Amino acid sequence: MPTVKFNHSDLAKIQERFGIEYSKKLLDGFGDIGCSVEDNDENMIEIEIFPDRADLLSPGTLAHASRSFLHGQKSNPKLEIKPSGISLNVDESLKNIRPVIYAAVVRNVDTGQNSEEINEFIQTIMDHQEKLHFSLGKRRSKASIGVHDFSEIKPNFKVVTVKDDFEFVPLAMNENIKIKNILLEHPKGKDYAHLLEAMDKYPVIIDENNAVLSFPPIINGNHTTVKNSTKDFFIDVTGWDPRACECCLLLVCLELAARGGIIESVEINDCDNQNIITPNGQPIKHELTERLLKSMLGKDFNEIELSKAINRMGGTYLGKIDAPSNSLEKSNKMGDVILGDKIIQIEMPRWRFDILHPIDLVEEIAIGHGYEDLGSDIPKTPLSGSQLKSSNFTRRLTNCLQGLGLQQITSLTLSNENDQFNYVRWNEKGIATILANPITVDHTLLRTNLLPGLLRLLNANKHNELPQRIYELGEVVRNHSNKTHASWLVASPSGGFAEGRGMLQAIMRDMALDKFNVNYELIETKENHGPWLKGRGAEIIVSGTKIGEIGEIDPHISKNFELTVPIHGAELFLDKLRELVQDPVH
Repeated sequence: MPTVKFNHSDLAKIQERFGIEYSKKLLDGFGDIGCSVEDNDENMIEIEIFPDRADLLSPGTLAHASRSFLHGQKSNPKLEIKPSGISLNVDESLKNIRPVIYAAVVRNVDTGQNSEEINEFIQTIMDHQEKLHFSLGKRRSKASIGVHDFSEIKPNFKVVTVKDDFEFVPLAMNENIKIKNILLEHPKGKDYAHLLEAMDKYPVIIDENNAVLSFPPIINGNHTTVKNSTKDFFIDVTGWDPRACECCLLLVCLELAARGGIIESVEINDCDNQNIITPNGQPIKHELTERLLKSMLGKDFNEIELSKAINRMGGTYLGKIDAPSNSLEKSNKMGDVILGDKIIQIEMPRWRFDILHPIDLVEEIAIGHGYEDLGSDIPKTPLSGSQLKSSNFTRRLTNCLQGLGLQQITSLTLSNENDQFNYVRWNEKGIATILANPITVDHTLLRTNLLPGLLRLLNANKHNELPQRIYELGEVVRNHSNKTHASWLVASPSGGFAEGRGMLQAIMRDMALDKFNVNYELIETKENHGPWLKGRGAEIIVSGTKIGEIGEIDPHISKNFELTVPIHGAELFLDKLRELVQDPVH
């Protein structure tokens, strides 16, 4: 989850514009809405923002949300936008390069009273931009943002494609550089060149004088850099995901509007020759059935409670209507609708990217109303529980591993491509479940094996004395299905393959393989397969089925995790082992 730090003085200035007396301690109660206050001292407040609340990543957007949630003000789910008379024409060649392009102008922004406040404002805008790039923009692949000094450019604007020998002066440079050199040499070019890979033409935004504002999604032109004197801004957002691009544009505008800025729209003639006006500040109308709300929260809400709860979350309660007959005949966004249902209608801000389904509205009402006042209930049908056979199996295995002197740990289910595949030589990327919108580079997919997480734990504890003997028994996700694995690692100067094999023999004995005439064998792994040292790694075969791998960790693999001590371990596929081993208890 991203962590942001805000100055109390900056937040107080924005809240004062909203007519709110600022309280440093009041924000401590803001945690329920979608963030967690980590630290709050005299000068700064540090807040950890939940991944789904990208609308809280800057002081202005946070202050806007807190107006109704903490201070009881009437919510305002729309942005006031004036026409600017400015146009942006998109060439049809952008259709297969970067087709979604939105823009806005924001004038008369209060950036600060002195150079220190202005520099802080500029840094805040840059930080907000990068956080949106990473969250909603998915590292600029879905959306990238350009913020420009409007006084340095001349409307109207065009987006065209150029060849790689086209040159302009990029940000933080003082001479023309060809696009192909920017992609190879400039730090931002090297970071994001993969987004334009295999393209023979590249997008640039130019003004009436043919000066380059931006080379999206890579870098802006140098002459549009935001300076201490900048009061008027031009914002462009380009990408592939219209919803992500729209939310990014609205959130940057919302941040500047919170500082007194006046938002003006831009007329876009897009690559499909369609005219659209951006940004659209009107709220989005959502619906859910009263029946769904009651079934999920167990409470009948009256009109006043609904209005208050939704207002706290920044929306507007529009009332209830009877379900129209045509909603019973087609797939409806609300989910199942039956005859006689009452439909709750709500308007929520267009920049609330996280509201995708009626269940999200249920959560909004629960948070706005307060979980502590939802009432209580008891089970209608009392049932007694019983232990699952799978639980008995894992209990036996846990007792065995602990009996071998291993300490149990629990690691995150989220991991990344390097740890799961590149660093450990398991070439199984095709089985991974990739996150669509990861928040950090360390958490981009669901783990496929447990052993990399154990290596990370050893790395975090390498300052502690040896030996270190750890194991984990938990869920992994392979081919989008949950599987149960067990893995152990022993870091010890005297450990090796022989010790690991002895531990495996003890496990197989405790699993009663010998009692049921089930045989197992070890077959040497192929070279450079998995994290195993050549000649000291093996596949574990039970009745002809591979149920795991065991061996010594190759020092080259250990180096990837900054480890230098000898390590041995194993990865067991418990679902397959459970199918092959009878349970002597049942």
